[in-house]
Formats: sequence, C-alpha cells, structure tokens
Amino acid sequence: MTDRVYPSSKVAANGATNGATATTTAANPTATKPQPLRQPYRPQPQYHHRRHRRSNRSLCCCCCFWSILIFLIVALLAAIAGTALYVLYRPHRPEFTVTSFKIGKLNLTDNADGASSHLVTRFNLTLASKNPNNHLSFAYESFALTLSANNDVVLGNGSIPAFFSDTKNFTSVRSIITAAGDLDVESAKSLRSDLRRKGGVPMKLQMDTKVKVTIGGKLKSKKVGIRVTCQQIKGVAPKGKSPSVASVADSHCKVDLRIKIWRWTF
Repeated sequence: MTDRVYPSSKVAANGATNGATATTTAANPTATKPQPLRQPYRPQPQYHHRRHRRSNRSLCCCCCFWSILIFLIVALLAAIAGTALYVLYRPHRPEFTVTSFKIGKLNLTDNADGASSHLVTRFNLTLASKNPNNHLSFAYESFALTLSANNDVVLGNGSIPAFFSDTKNFTSVRSIITAAGDLDVESAKSLRSDLRRKGGVPMKLQMDTKVKVTIGGKLKSKKVGIRVTCQQIKGVAPKGKSPSVASVADSHCKVDLRIKIWRWTF
C-alpha cells in the first residue's frame, strides 16, 4: 500500500498570509511610500513696495520744495517792486475832511402803539477830498454814506457820485443824508438820551467806495475798496425851520483799505 503525503497546514497558512500581504500591497501601493516634509512658509520681502513708497515720498518732497521756492521768489520780486515804486513815487493816502454839516431835520416821535418811535432826518454834507501825491491819481466810484449816532443808531443814508482826483488836486463834493423809519424801544431811548446832551449828538460818518489808482499816468491798478470814517461831528436838532450847523472843528477822517477774501472783508 502506498502512503499518501499531506501538505502541512503551516505552509498553507504562510502562503495565504503572504498572498494577503501581496494583495494589500497591490491594492494600496501608496501606503508604504514616505510622505514628503512640508517646508514652513517664509514671506518674501516686499522690495518693490518699499521702492514704490520711497519714490512717492521723494516726489512729494520735491514738489513741496519747488513750490516753496517759487513762492519765496515771487514774494521777493513783489517786495522789490513795491520798494522801488515807493522810493520813486512816495505814495500817500488821500485825505478827506468834513467842511460843512447842517441838520435840517432830526425829529423823533412816539407811535400810537407805544412800542416803537418814528425817526425823520435830513442832513446836508459838504466833503473835501485832497490828493497830496505828485505822481498818483485816484478814480473813485460812487460813495455809499451811512450816518449813525454814538450808540450806532442809524440816522440816515446817502451817496456821493463818482469823481476823479488828479495829482495835487482838491475836490469838494456835496450830499444829502436822509432817513424815515421806525426805531425800537432801546434805540429810541438811547437816541433821546443823546438829544438831551448840551454839546449835541455825537455822530459818525462812514463812507464806502472803490478806487482805481493810476501811477505816473501809465500804470493802473485794479479797483481797491476803501472805507472813510469821520468822527467827532456834533450837532443839535433844529428848533425852527432854519437848519442848525453842526460842529466839525474837531472832526477827523481816517482812510482804511477794504480787502475782500472770498466771503470775508478786512
């Protein structure tokens, strides 16, 4: 009888194990591959941004430098030109004087309601304008006149027509200042107090106009605003039909430039 040989179960098991491993390896080939290491993020320096910022700063500094330099040069040239004109022509401001001031009416009456008062005035003004310059002439536009009491109560308004004042010229002009309107209680009370003064009502005359200056008969300036303020005019209300003469011996007039910048006037 022939003996049968049976294969060992250990060999079969090992074979099965090896087969399963081979199958798993074939099914997931990436499982045994090593993972690559990730490098840490390192931001690159922004060289181009820094260069751009530096170029903008240098451009702004350059513009500011040249702007300031041009402004200083223009200011220096203007100062030199102004000094040269002053030395050559010796300019002086025009002079104004109140030569005559008569009060035709100065009536203040109470209204029926008692809450206000009615004011009626009439003044005759004679004004002298003097040009003391040898090389400058003045062309005045029309004057706007405002007469007020010492407490800023408006007593009347008037005007003076435009005129031309040549070199070394003396011009006399006349105007009529009138008013007719109501005053509030405080203004009427203040004006009545002034009317009781023995020396008369202290008044202030304000005149606004524009003038164009001609230098040497050739060079003409733009129109410049001026304000003439005459103070220390004192007068009393007339008692009859004849006007009363105000005292102008102590009066003096001051001429100021009126420079307008946008909405503001200086």
